[in-house]
Amino acid sequence: MILFTIEMALLATALLLVPGTLIAWLLARRAWRGKSLVETLVMLPLVMPPVATGLILLQLFGRRGPIGAALHRIGIDVVFTWRAVIIAMTVMAFPLFVRTARVAFEHVSRRYEEIARTLGASETRVFFTITLPLASRGIVAGAVIAFARALGEFGATILVAGNIPGRTSTIATSIYTLVQLGDDRAAMSLLIVSVVIAFGAIFASELLLRKARA
Repeated sequence: MILFTIEMALLATALLLVPGTLIAWLLARRAWRGKSLVETLVMLPLVMPPVATGLILLQLFGRRGPIGAALHRIGIDVVFTWRAVIIAMTVMAFPLFVRTARVAFEHVSRRYEEIARTLGASETRVFFTITLPLASRGIVAGAVIAFARALGEFGATILVAGNIPGRTSTIATSIYTLVQLGDDRAAMSLLIVSVVIAFGAIFASELLLRKARA
């Protein structure tokens, strides 16, 4: 269950990297109509109750939902499977990653980008050779923070994935179940494991952010 949680959190983090980086760059570097709406939608899971986000995911990915029904027709079920765990973790971790990556892009000096353009570099080349490398530490820090958030996700996961032993049980949902059953010792053991992993992730993220600022 501990390895399952770590694996799901890693997959969720990997899943959000590309779209999260793109959105963070667009928010940091571009202005367009509807930008405020996109910013609000991206940050919404951060301020909504996690169970509310889970309920939305349940409605979307259930067999009667618009996405879930389409997937079910091709033989893929999401709700109460490991896929639901990944989706819940991804959605809940996404805002933290975007916010951190956006700050990283905003701290990249536009002067270097302008110099590259005057030398004939295309926008794509400027992004991959100047902007992205200079923001990379902040992006990695954001990924670590997102991983830590995914690792501790509970509210959305319990609704859309449940707590099926051997299938969808994560550290957070297992702690809840153990407390409900009165097995405080086992719950505390899992809590310690969770705290150690989360502490290590956040500590590494802070080190990366400090180096990026320097």
